[in-house]
Amino acid sequence: MTLEMVQTKEDLRNLVDDYAYLGDEKKVSEVMDLFTPDLTYKVYMNGNLISNVSGRKEMERNFNGHAAEVKTYFTLNGQHTVKISGDTATGISFATMKMVRETEGQNILTDYNVKYEDHYLKQNGTWLIKDRIGHFMIIEARPLNH
Repeated sequence: MTLEMVQTKEDLRNLVDDYAYLGDEKKVSEVMDLFTPDLTYKVYMNGNLISNVSGRKEMERNFNGHAAEVKTYFTLNGQHTVKISGDTATGISFATMKMVRETEGQNILTDYNVKYEDHYLKQNGTWLIKDRIGHFMIIEARPLNH
């Protein structure tokens, strides 16, 4: 493995981690900077397509709407495997996400176990996410006791 390949893998891992860090902090406009302008983002829950957005403007509106409903996000990234071909790459990553929302005066904690399928593109020396599919595999919600 060349030094360039190692650097590219690190850059792509940092991209995935930045998505989690910025998302947890609700820095939606900065999250948009991690994507190409012509991005696509699909979300599947239990195998059913529940969201399909294209372009930064639509995605930012979608993410802002979601963030307004969530009191707290917490994301922990796991495995990340990539295949690199020049200025394009594909990747699979796994994450556990927790979201706290208030419902009828009660804080509800929802745990999500997610598999992401990504297509990356290097533009102007920077790796960006071009296409992302989130497969929300296991979802559990319960009242938060505190």
